[in-house]
Amino acid sequence: MTNAAATRKRLLYETHSHTPLCRHAVGEPGDYAEFALRRGLRGVIVTCHNPMPDGFSSSVRMALDEFDAYVAMVERARAEWAGRVDIRLGIEADFFEGYEAFVERQLDAAPFEYVIGSVHPQIGEYRKRYWDDDPVRYQTAYFTRLADAAEAGLFDCLSHPDIIKNETAGAWEPDRIMDAIGAALDRIARTGIAMELNTSGANKTIPEMNPFPAMLRAMRSRGVPVVVGSDAHVPERTGDRFETALELLRSCGYESVSHFVGRRRVDVPIENALASLVPADQGFNLRIRNVVTEP
Repeated sequence: MTNAAATRKRLLYETHSHTPLCRHAVGEPGDYAEFALRRGLRGVIVTCHNPMPDGFSSSVRMALDEFDAYVAMVERARAEWAGRVDIRLGIEADFFEGYEAFVERQLDAAPFEYVIGSVHPQIGEYRKRYWDDDPVRYQTAYFTRLADAAEAGLFDCLSHPDIIKNETAGAWEPDRIMDAIGAALDRIARTGIAMELNTSGANKTIPEMNPFPAMLRAMRSRGVPVVVGSDAHVPERTGDRFETALELLRSCGYESVSHFVGRRRVDVPIENALASLVPADQGFNLRIRNVVTEP
C-alpha cells in the first residue's frame, strides 16, 4: 500500500461475506480480512448462511452440527487479526414462513454482532411453496414477504432486496410494480430495519446492484437506512464496488451509509466513507474469480 493509503482512517466493514461451510464459497475469514486491510476497510463481518432444519436447502448452507464450528472459526480469526482487522460474528438467516421460532432460538445461541434477513426466491423450497405462473404476481408477492421478514423483528437488515428480478428476468419491468414495492417499503420503514445495497448484483442475470436505483430512492424517501455489502463468496470480492455503491447512494439522496456492530447501527457520512477506501488497483491487483455467488 502507498503511504497515503496507510494513513487513511478506516471506517467501513465488509458486511456480507461467507465461508466454505455454506458449500458455495471459498476462503477462511482471515483470507477476507487480508483483502479488507488492503482495501482500507476497518473490518469484516462474517455472515454465512444459517443452518436450517428438515434438510432445508441443505446444499447451500452449513449443517446444524456445524454451527458451533462456524462460531469457533470466526472467533479464531477474530483473535488472529486483532489489532489489524476487526472480524465480527454475523449470520445470514433465511426468512421462511413457519421457521421463525427456530431462527429466533438460533440467533439467541451465539453472540451475533449482525444479523441479515434474507428471502431467497431462488431456492427450491421457495419455488415449491410460492411459484406462480404469473411472473408479475410472483414478483409482487416476493416484496410482500420481504415486508413480512422486516416485521418478524429478528433481523438488523434485509439483504439483496430485489433479487426476485433475477428469477423472473424476462418479465422484469419494475415500473409496473412500484406501487406494490412502495406498499412493502411503507411496512418495512415502520419497523426501523435497514436494507442492503448488495454489490454482487452487478454480476447477475440483470447486471445491476440490488436494489435498483428507483427502489433506493423510494427507500430514501421513507428514511430507510442502507448497509453496503459485497456478498463476497471469494476473498478477492471483499469491498468490491464499494465506491460505486456509495456514489449510487449519494445520487439517490443518501448522505450516510450504515453498518452494525453489537447489533447497533453505526452511520458514516458517505463523503468520509469514500475518502477512507483504498482503490482496488492501488498497491495490489484485485482479481475476481468466475464463481457462483448465490445459492
